[in-house]
Amino acid sequence: MTTWETGPTAYAGPASLTPPARVPSPRTESDPLRASGALLWLDVLDSTIRACGEHGRSELAEWLTRRRAQLLHPELRVLVVGAAQQGKSQLINALVNAEVCAGTGVPTVVRHASAPGAQLIRRGSAGADWTAEVGIQDRIPLNLDRLGTSIAETAARLPAGAPVHADVAVPRSLLAGGLVLIDTPPLPGLSGFVDAPAGGSAGAAGFPVRSAGGAGRSADAAGFSVRPADGAGRSAGAAEFALRSAGVAAGAGEPPVRAAERAGRSADAAARGAESAGRAAESAARGAESAGRAADAAARVASDLAGSAGADVVLYACDADRGLGDAELAVLRGFARFHPGLLVVLTKTDYAADWRRTLADSRARLARAGVPAATTAVSSALRLHALKTGDTVLNGESGFPDLIVHLQRTIAAKPDKLARDTVARLAGVALAELAAPLRDDLAAQHHAGVPDAVARLHATQRRLDDLRKCAVRWQNSLSDEIGDLMSDVEHDLRERTRAVLAQAEEFFADADPAKAWDEFEPWLRQSLQELAETSTTWLADRTEWMAHRVAGCFPPEAGEVLPPPAIAAAVDDGADDQVPGLDAPPVARFSPGQKLFIGLRGSYGGVVMFGLVTSLAGMSLINPISIGGGAIFGGKTIRDESKSLLKKRQAEAKALVARHIDDVFVRLNKEARDSVRRVQRALRDHFTAVTEDLQEIVMDSLRNAKAAADQDVAAREQHRRRLQEELAALARLHSEALALAGVRA
Repeated sequence: MTTWETGPTAYAGPASLTPPARVPSPRTESDPLRASGALLWLDVLDSTIRACGEHGRSELAEWLTRRRAQLLHPELRVLVVGAAQQGKSQLINALVNAEVCAGTGVPTVVRHASAPGAQLIRRGSAGADWTAEVGIQDRIPLNLDRLGTSIAETAARLPAGAPVHADVAVPRSLLAGGLVLIDTPPLPGLSGFVDAPAGGSAGAAGFPVRSAGGAGRSADAAGFSVRPADGAGRSAGAAEFALRSAGVAAGAGEPPVRAAERAGRSADAAARGAESAGRAAESAARGAESAGRAADAAARVASDLAGSAGADVVLYACDADRGLGDAELAVLRGFARFHPGLLVVLTKTDYAADWRRTLADSRARLARAGVPAATTAVSSALRLHALKTGDTVLNGESGFPDLIVHLQRTIAAKPDKLARDTVARLAGVALAELAAPLRDDLAAQHHAGVPDAVARLHATQRRLDDLRKCAVRWQNSLSDEIGDLMSDVEHDLRERTRAVLAQAEEFFADADPAKAWDEFEPWLRQSLQELAETSTTWLADRTEWMAHRVAGCFPPEAGEVLPPPAIAAAVDDGADDQVPGLDAPPVARFSPGQKLFIGLRGSYGGVVMFGLVTSLAGMSLINPISIGGGAIFGGKTIRDESKSLLKKRQAEAKALVARHIDDVFVRLNKEARDSVRRVQRALRDHFTAVTEDLQEIVMDSLRNAKAAADQDVAAREQHRRRLQEELAALARLHSEALALAGVRA
């Protein structure tokens, strides 16, 4: 309460212009910036600009360069923003005591001049700085007597969408100190959203690349956000009423059928009410989302205005009858990131009966939202009336004297405190933008896992280990297969020769070698020849199968490691498939003299035996009967001897054939074993050469992969150290920026 006001209507605003003092963090070492000169903030800003250029963020460097020029300019450019019908234009008029803002929707820059004047300035582009010089052809004079009409008519003659703003100069002592007031068009999407949730992107306002498209549509869509909630309440009330009616009907003694029907209708009404309530809730959610988008659009538009207008301080005007909502807090939060001298002014206190509570509530909401902003409440109508009547008391009640004092102090603090705080915020935001990709890159490198080059090295090492295991496998496989092949070849030859021998013995069981040898010997030779050829062919097939099986021990990427011609050449080399013939066995001839002698020897017994028998009958020893008996016995002896000689010849032939077949078996078995040994040596030499070639290839790949892995690890380590060094440099610069904000004049 000031000393010149008493009673329940006492003005409580002056003390609110001082934002809560910052509590400095405890320091364990001396702050190098506290003893430095007032312009040290310029060094920090220049270092930040150089850091932006070094990190390839030319847009940030350009943005900071523009803000640097604004901070070095002696003028204090105050951007007055707010929603529609919040009294911001009238606030500027009351400050300078002149009708300089007509609310035409065209931004108006109010500055000091020795003589009044106004002109409409056409900028080159929508994002061009308002402080940049423009040519004479882009300056269109305006009529001060009817400023609003003149601005509207002049702007209507320009092409649609042309970026323009009005520049009004008036001789005022308040403006002579360097104060420049900038009236802006109403921010879109803020009216009617006191309780709308704030958008998420408002905190990002103020960056050089922004877009304000769709703001009007968002504002239109957001204007419907409150009404669906009312519909939801009405639907829920209808449902409750229907249920209650059903209960009353059931308890009033109505007939059961009618009560049941009424209860059913009531239940249906309740269900329809619940469904309507759900639709209303969805509409309310969509309205809240639209409100968030509208707040985002307002934040983007306000940030564009602040950036292009070159604002040093932002003054946010808000009707004292409605206070600050979440949408306004979102916009203010975005401004507070870049403008430390943020000022919230509640207007129209002359007709807001409860403006003090609104002011206290707004301060509390700003504190809870973490928005450092000075707050006050004014009445433009009281100010203008007081200036017209010369009533100093009424002027004090309007709240403008304290606002003017605050603005003058801000002008005086611009070269030092305001500049330091502004640089602290700008540098903090820019350095955070620079550090974010570095931290992401460092985190990605930390969580990236095994690098590709190291993975290739590990894969090559596994290939080498697999190749070594493969060498052991194919050697063991070749040794086992060779042993099995030798056993199978011997068994096969034995079975085939036994079959031929069995056929030969069967043949000589009936045939006489002396008579059938010429027929038997070609058959025997042909059979043994076919046996040798079949065995050789089978051995070649079995050897090829064995070679392919051994080759299967190699990895698939080794390719075709054994050409088939090498196997056939190894089997056929040195083999002799020609089977020699067999001479007939020596056969003892059964000559007629031998037959006569054998016959006489055999007949002697017959003659004696029959002669003795007939002598009992009185006959002589030699008689026809004894002679006949001797002839019978002699013939039988000759026949028996002939059979005995045939058996002997057959046995001798069989033995001779068996010995011949056994000799052929031994020779073929020896040749087969020799062929298997040659195949073993050929396969061993071939697969050894293949293994050595593969090992040489893998070793080359291993050396290359190791060199690439070492190079990649070194590069990644160097990159990691560079990232850490850059982050450390940015952190030191950020600490200097924070120290700037902690310096007190």
